[in-house]
Amino acid sequence: MKPLLWVLAGLAAAGGGIAAWVRWLQRRRVHWYGRLTDDIPVNSAWWREQHAREGELLYVAIGDSAAQGIGASRPNRSYVGQLAGRLHDETGRTVRVLNLAVSGATVGHALSDQLPRLRKLDPDILTVSIGANDVADWDAARFEREYGELLDLLPPHAIVADLPSFYVLPGRHAVAQANRIIRRLAATRGLPIVELHSRTHRQGGWGMMTQFAGDLFHPNDRGYRVWADAFWPAVAARASEVLSARASVTAE
Repeated sequence: MKPLLWVLAGLAAAGGGIAAWVRWLQRRRVHWYGRLTDDIPVNSAWWREQHAREGELLYVAIGDSAAQGIGASRPNRSYVGQLAGRLHDETGRTVRVLNLAVSGATVGHALSDQLPRLRKLDPDILTVSIGANDVADWDAARFEREYGELLDLLPPHAIVADLPSFYVLPGRHAVAQANRIIRRLAATRGLPIVELHSRTHRQGGWGMMTQFAGDLFHPNDRGYRVWADAFWPAVAARASEVLSARASVTAE
């Protein structure tokens, strides 16, 4: 019987260790949630300062806390900041960024708060990543109705992303359903989709361990680089289109 007792004792010790790790993880998430919540007004103020700057290319972002860069070490390490930096480096043009994103925004909030501001602008480049916060109170019919309204109000050159992978089980079904809706609505309007979900899900366990901030929800700098990589081909193509059109007008 002694070997069996040893096995049972080992399993009990392992179970206790796992339980302790889960408790530590929960405390860590609570700590980071508070810390990242404190970053929201800081990041918002930083982006407002960017609005006042001049630039040869106007880049506008619609979104939520991810576009604001919550979880990144600095706001310019968000995917929006990284894309703006790449635009400058690749085109040699100065870039003005108007980040209309609001932390916690849903598709409904984007319609009521961000789209009215977009109507007053004529962006050269527009990225849209919204809908992750709708998953917490999932209503497929509402999501489809509001997302359709959103797409109808965007310019035809808008660059729209599907929802990223959350990895964990509770949100996976809603995310999969939301992404089917996004892709179908975008296809009927002739809008290509940045496949953010497949790009983030491809990171697997390594991505879960290395590409998230301490709240295990927002990306960190590495995670936002993955987002920027997903957006970049469409953003670069749009920038080339804009600059080519300008060159043609100048040549005439």
